[in-house]
Amino acid sequence: MKLLNHINLLNLKYYFYEKDPQDEVYLNLIIDYMPQSLYQRLRHFVHQKSSMSRLEIKIYMFQLFKALNYLHNIVSVCHRDIKPQNLLVDPETWSLKLCDFGSAKQLKPTEPNVSYICSRYYRAPELIFGATNYTNQIDIWSTACVMAELLLGQPMFPGESGIDQLVEIIKILGTPTKQEICAMNPNYMDHKFPAIKPIPLTQVFKKEDDYTVEFLTNLFKYDPQERLNALQCLCSDYFKDISLPDKDTIAPSSSINTNPNSDPLANTTAITTINTDAFIQNREIIEQKTKDLKLMIFDKKNDLGFLTENQLNAVKQKLNPVLI
Repeated sequence: MKLLNHINLLNLKYYFYEKDPQDEVYLNLIIDYMPQSLYQRLRHFVHQKSSMSRLEIKIYMFQLFKALNYLHNIVSVCHRDIKPQNLLVDPETWSLKLCDFGSAKQLKPTEPNVSYICSRYYRAPELIFGATNYTNQIDIWSTACVMAELLLGQPMFPGESGIDQLVEIIKILGTPTKQEICAMNPNYMDHKFPAIKPIPLTQVFKKEDDYTVEFLTNLFKYDPQERLNALQCLCSDYFKDISLPDKDTIAPSSSINTNPNSDPLANTTAITTINTDAFIQNREIIEQKTKDLKLMIFDKKNDLGFLTENQLNAVKQKLNPVLI
């Protein structure tokens, strides 16, 4: 925690040791105060039989992806336990901070990792398949599960065991192909699964707009490399009304490819039109939250320092950040 420094991570102010009468040593941490967890915030709405504001969800998710972009791309840390209980929020300001780094690790391709990691409902399928050479993309899957839970008011994949968790995933996403199984864990290439067709996410998220469904579709991918990474998520059309609040129609733009050896603009293009009624209704809230939470302020070194100049220019076009 002493090495981490980001507005959307819980900040360690100070620490000290002390002993109790039995000579047991305790480590005390002085950290940022946050009123409640995202889990508690969601329970508030569930108990009232109401839904969390879609704008509040979007602003929480934007902050979480900013935190993950820093962790994954700047300090090369995988959190490995993203869940609502580990996300602290202020319901008045909508500020979010990621906490609990007890399972966090710098993943190295040459070193195997334990697959029995991450809380069950938010566990990526490659972990369930027993992969030990997984990547930071397990955090992206977990984050998608958190977002889905905020939208649905309940966990999307409520498995009662590790195997049942996979069953819950397959019931919605369908049976993974041999190529997808290989991408998750090559040792499972010969394993047989019943053929189950996927359920379109439009049927799961019936109340959500096309941008939300498309965004989640790009996160709930069996193949970890097919999932959007944290920076691609920030550049997604789902966040356009935050990153480009003064434009009703977004000109054709490209997905961001953060492979330094590739063309960052060499992907599909899309034209996005923001829902005008919702945009007008939320304009003042968006502008105020963006200012108060510094949503669009990115440190050129500590947020985007891993990009080449071409990639940085592509991000500027998609995200319209204020660089410091």
